[in-house]
Amino acid sequence: MKAILSRFSKVLFAALTVSSLNITAQETPKEEDFSRIFKVATPEGVILEVGGLVTMPNGNLGVSTRRGDVYIVENPTSASPYFRKFASGLHEILGLAYKDGALFGAQRGELTKLVDTNMDGKADVYETVYSWPISGHYHEYSFGPKIAPDGSFFVTGNVAFGNEEWWRGESRVPWRGWAMKISADGNKMEPWATGMRSPAGIGVLNGDLFYTDNQGDWMGSGALWQVVKGDFMGHPAGLAWTGMPNSPLKLTEAKFNSLIDPRKTKNAQGRYIKPENVVNEEFKTLFDMKKEIPELRLPAVWLPYGILGISTSEPIVIPKGSFGPFEGQVLVGDQGMSMLSRVFLEKVNGEYQGASFVFRTGFRSGVLRMAWARDGSLFVGETNRGWGSAGEANEGLQRLVWNNKTPFEMKAVRAMPDGFEIDFTQAVDPKSATDIASYDIESYIYKYHAVYGSPPVNTEKLKIKGIKLSEDGMKARLVVDNLRKYYIHTIKLEGVREKDNFYSLVHPTAYYTLNNIPEGPKLSMTELSTRNSAAVVSAKPAVTTPAKTSVTAAKPAVKPEAKPAASAAKSPTFNDVKAMLTSYTCLACHSPDKKLVGPAFSEIAKRKYTADKIIQLIHNPQPQNWPDYPTPMPPMPQVKREDGLKIAAYINSLK
Repeated sequence: MKAILSRFSKVLFAALTVSSLNITAQETPKEEDFSRIFKVATPEGVILEVGGLVTMPNGNLGVSTRRGDVYIVENPTSASPYFRKFASGLHEILGLAYKDGALFGAQRGELTKLVDTNMDGKADVYETVYSWPISGHYHEYSFGPKIAPDGSFFVTGNVAFGNEEWWRGESRVPWRGWAMKISADGNKMEPWATGMRSPAGIGVLNGDLFYTDNQGDWMGSGALWQVVKGDFMGHPAGLAWTGMPNSPLKLTEAKFNSLIDPRKTKNAQGRYIKPENVVNEEFKTLFDMKKEIPELRLPAVWLPYGILGISTSEPIVIPKGSFGPFEGQVLVGDQGMSMLSRVFLEKVNGEYQGASFVFRTGFRSGVLRMAWARDGSLFVGETNRGWGSAGEANEGLQRLVWNNKTPFEMKAVRAMPDGFEIDFTQAVDPKSATDIASYDIESYIYKYHAVYGSPPVNTEKLKIKGIKLSEDGMKARLVVDNLRKYYIHTIKLEGVREKDNFYSLVHPTAYYTLNNIPEGPKLSMTELSTRNSAAVVSAKPAVTTPAKTSVTAAKPAVKPEAKPAASAAKSPTFNDVKAMLTSYTCLACHSPDKKLVGPAFSEIAKRKYTADKIIQLIHNPQPQNWPDYPTPMPPMPQVKREDGLKIAAYINSLK
């Protein structure tokens, strides 16, 4: 009987132990546990390719398309919304706004007002508010409008690209690469700022004008900028028009080219040579150039390439009552990675800066436009023509719905005189949050050059000296050595856990752009936890076993048996290299077997490149090798050779 009871107690103990482990090690919730993506039902035959979205006062949704149509969607949040064609025959409307009973959209060459005067549900007045020149180049997109606090309109103009220098953005006609401010009556246009390359994301955020731009020539990565009249954002194409009488900026192309090499070099045959990234070269950064060009505006927040997108689009403020703890912050779309980033902004010394985070991935096509529904959900307009994107579709209209549950996230990251303060949405577990090993911080920046994009450069791991946790567990103050002004600081909280369920953060990484280090009191070391569990583990002495002394006669050496020759090394699988591909941001543009922004790995395998050639092309891509893919791959010299060989081995295994 005792044996039976003993066996029963062991089984019961094991069961309780497993049960308790399941309770304490619950799986951390994912994005989709807090917000769901729904497809808005679209009538058969309607191809949206959304270029603009606006919610009207009655709750209807205005949708403009790249094909030149405008729809009014009635009951847009219902299971059966009704699409009514309001206007057609327009030229690629990449923005839509509502004002005083009319819709306003930016065509390629004008700001157009659409009015239904006879109340039949269709626009019968197509009025030119203001027009601007176009050269006919395919890349001369126009974006907007956004309505300023004074009722005027902001629009932006994309640059064209060269004929021979197809990689170089150029402004062939006035105001390409500029933001323009157009009076409410259309009688006046003020050139507002230049230095823009592909300004697809324009927004008035809490009364201030902002815009986003994409990685490309002179643009190391996507970012969010504030735009003030007379600013220069960094791309030189628009400087062609600073000699015009109404230009607020007097910086000239000649002056710019005297300060930095534009890399316009010809070969022996007299043809221009495409600029390539050079490893270990001397280079300038945006903040280096700002010392010589005071009008140069630095990004408020960088959106690191391949992590928070590759084709940055519209910024939009989260309104009160929407998306839980994040109201008042900014969402930014991305057309290539079909995702949303979240941005926390603060002002330090009068300048915007802040942190960016992943917010929501998994949209069916490239995210270009957004609009808030009256119920607090978010309409997301999508298109990928000309770029390619993640997701299974080429266009679409979806809705992101929050379920009113609060995720365990970093709510905000603020700069401090001696480091950073992190706000959480839920109380943290004190033991994990006061352990230096739970955190990791490094900083880096991008080159400012004529090459398409930039690898991260000047990367440096920063020492965390200590942590101060608030009594309620909602804030952690990190004291950090060697904060670097103007640099992106990657702050990882892989080891921090939530207090009640021991969850990990849904998104454990923040990217803080430190334009200014605030002044103020610093924490003393006596206020900090300096516990570091990783240091304790590494400091333990190695345990050695003393050699035993044999008391028997030494045995003669035995010759080992010959082993069969080792078989050829097995090629790595996708799972073997997935973490590496993710860390190098390769999966932002490539998948094993599907065309995204770039070719599938299986397509690359068909080229039968050697491993050395693949590494060479990773470090300095040749986009002319892939003419069907319009988005060039940036140089990635940060990929180590040993990692490149593993990636190459995986790709070549797909032959």
